[in-house]
This record gives sequence, structure tokens and C-alpha cells, in this order.
Amino acid sequence: MTRVWLSAFFALGLSLSAASAESLDGAETYDLLFRDGTLDTLKADETLLYRRDVSNALKPDEGANSTGDIVLSLQTGDDAGMALLELRQGEKSRPMGRFPSSVGNPMIMVFYESIIRDMAATAGGSPFYIRNRVKEALVRPSDVESGVATLNGAQIKTQTIRMRPFEDDPNVDRMQGFGSLEMTVIMSDEVPGWYLSLVAEAGSDDAPVYLSDMRFVALETAE
Repeated sequence: MTRVWLSAFFALGLSLSAASAESLDGAETYDLLFRDGTLDTLKADETLLYRRDVSNALKPDEGANSTGDIVLSLQTGDDAGMALLELRQGEKSRPMGRFPSSVGNPMIMVFYESIIRDMAATAGGSPFYIRNRVKEALVRPSDVESGVATLNGAQIKTQTIRMRPFEDDPNVDRMQGFGSLEMTVIMSDEVPGWYLSLVAEAGSDDAPVYLSDMRFVALETAE
């Protein structure tokens, strides 16, 4: 496999800078997060590689079980038009699901559904309530930050949306630290598949509770 895009993870966090912010209504927020056509240029012999790292202070084993490489590939033959996601952990791999490639990159769905699952398993409470609050955050008016990041040694233009699903939630004290959950999605036309990183954090610097960090690593081409 030949990697034609590589990201320096440490540089991403250090090099992001917001140049300006633009207010979006709920529909515009959703359309940006779930942008159509983001897999249209991906070829049958190409795959997108992402890295997911999860830490869960309340259930460490849950975090370890979710950490690994996520590979997105396009299906051919009878399954043409579908995108397959696989989680690879060392020599092991397992499918994460198949999604219509025409609607865009399913990584955004994996991102928010994994947060819902992890929070419900860790903090308890109704998964339906958690899912509804997270989905509401995806269609709320937001500020999109325009900035730059470093990818493969080059500066690229980015757009960032931050969401706090449980801000001012009346049940926040019952959420074992997940009430402070912040979801940050960084996107760029210069990144294959659109998403540069999808990060969810809960807790504080002094008492971290949860971190789910998904980052684009490479566009790989079969040799």
C-alpha cells in the first residue's frame, strides 16, 4: 500500500488557528457536518485510513477495546455504491458497517454513535435521551471557525464546529462528568474524505473523564 497523504498528529493540535468565525443556522450546520459528495473522488483501489484513540477514566477497558485504525474502502461488484468500514487492532479486524457512499463519508456517523454508546455504557441513563441530545446538537445554530492546520508539512484551510450537547442540561449532575462533553469536528476540502479530525472530550484537565480522538492519517493506494 502506498500512502499519499500523511498527517503529523502533534502538529495538528499546535498549528490550528482560527482566523474568523461565521454564524450558521441549524440547517447550514447540519449540511456542513454531513456534507454530500465527500467520497465522490475516492477510487476503487484507494482507502482512507483513520486513527481512533479512546480513553475512558471510568471504564479503561472500554477505551482500549475501541482504540485502533479505521479503514474506509469502496465496495465493488454487487456491493458497488457502498462504503465499508473496518476496525483494525493489530492482527485483528472486524467490520463496523456498510454505508451508501453517495451520501458522504460515514465517519461522522461513527463518531457520534460511538459517543452515544460509550456515554450510555459508562454514565448510565437512557441511551435514547443521550442520542436525542447529541442529534439536537448536530442541527443547532453554530459558529464555524475558519483557520489553518498543518498536514503533511503543508498549511491547509480548515473549518471547525464545536458542539456541547449537554450544556445547561438539567440532568448534568447525574452524568458522571459527561455533562461537559464537547464535540469538535475539523473539516477541509484539502483532506480526502473531508474530515481532518473528530474529537469528543469530557471532564477537565484536572479530572479527565473521556476522550475519543479520530484523525485522518492517509489516503492509501493499492500497489
